[in-house]
Amino acid sequence: MTQLDQRYATRTVPRYTSYPTAPHFHAGINAAVYGGWLDGIDAGTPLSLYLHVPYCRTICTYCGCHTKGARKDEPVIAYADTLLREIDLVADRLAGPAGLRRPVVHIHWGGGTPSLLPRDNLLALAERLRTRFDFTAEIEHAIELDPRTVTPELADTLATIGITRASLGVQDFDPVVQKAIGRIQPFEQVERSVALLRGVGITALNFDLMYGLPHQSLATIDETVRLTRQLAPGRIALFGYAHVPWFKKHQRLIKEADLPGVEERIALADSARAALREAGYTAIGLDHFALPDDSMAIALAAGTLRRNFQGYTTDTADTLIGLGCSSIGRLPQGYCQNQPDIGGWRRSIEAGELPVAKGIALDDDDRARADIIERLMTDHEADVLAIAKRFGFPPSHFDASIAALAEMIADGLATFEGGVVRITEPGQRYARVAAAAFDAYLAAGAARHSIAV
Repeated sequence: MTQLDQRYATRTVPRYTSYPTAPHFHAGINAAVYGGWLDGIDAGTPLSLYLHVPYCRTICTYCGCHTKGARKDEPVIAYADTLLREIDLVADRLAGPAGLRRPVVHIHWGGGTPSLLPRDNLLALAERLRTRFDFTAEIEHAIELDPRTVTPELADTLATIGITRASLGVQDFDPVVQKAIGRIQPFEQVERSVALLRGVGITALNFDLMYGLPHQSLATIDETVRLTRQLAPGRIALFGYAHVPWFKKHQRLIKEADLPGVEERIALADSARAALREAGYTAIGLDHFALPDDSMAIALAAGTLRRNFQGYTTDTADTLIGLGCSSIGRLPQGYCQNQPDIGGWRRSIEAGELPVAKGIALDDDDRARADIIERLMTDHEADVLAIAKRFGFPPSHFDASIAALAEMIADGLATFEGGVVRITEPGQRYARVAAAAFDAYLAAGAARHSIAV
């Protein structure tokens, strides 16, 4: 391990899929506040919708998602029925007295495993969305899938409801690693899922891979990348496993002795990244890769790449409506999160109330810092002085943050010239550390985060 890795790689910092980050949400943002925020959204504002389905057949031991096991369909069906009612609650509020159907440019189904929803429920939910909102011609309609659940019927259902992009949770192809994380899915099973999806016209495919899993080695991760290249998904997310057993208790089933150390994690990440670049993928931000003709690589080149709770995205909508238990929305006024437990979420909806539990209102300092952090996380550079000026702040407004970058600048990992912060190529693996210099909440927060690499 290099001295720089020793200094930065083990620092615990947020992943910055939002700013301020979720640990700083509070109960002062409730249904009444959220309703007022919805009322204040301009009529022509394009929307993005996120639907959370918190069920899986079994819980993988590595999982950090908000989900629970459901071996039978009954709770999933009941959840879908309540989700229909929430769609109506939100759509009614957005419609207002004029009965507007708001334009939607992006839909994302996440979980959990949203494909556990039976065909009739998927069809009903998609139809309700199409009825209550105005789908634009260029809409991207994406869903997260467990390859073990993809059948010919499911592929046909996804095509029927208009899915245009599917993200497959692959993680690792090695059988020993798969056994350790409780997710047995041989390469042939994933290959079949890919063929079924492409066979119905869903050709925009993402793979999620992970490094830092138990029993991973350079040989196993290189083989995973080789097999991934063979299936040629347009996008790949290469996430570092976040071992947070204090937050996700099922991760205690993973023996810490089986996890690679920091030096091994770095070697695994570097090996996988090098192999993906060699295969022709463009490196994007902290942990994504895309083929040059994929819209994500095009957005990176154009400077329009964004980052939200799904990671890097081409979704340019500034308003994200979260639907479902625990889902998070991003509105011009701030962030809001639904009730985290299914019972509380359902009771609110049955009472005719928006099921919001907490959130945070934004001021201009938050918005300016969010812009800087997003640009550092996507483009590895941010024009700090220009952003300060755009929000009406003096050039000195971010002096303390620039001072916090002094160590990285001295180590050649970042520069600050002409008002622009740039993360150098050696520093890009520590982008989260650079972003944290602009986080006004981090020092005061009690939240625990995963390590930087």
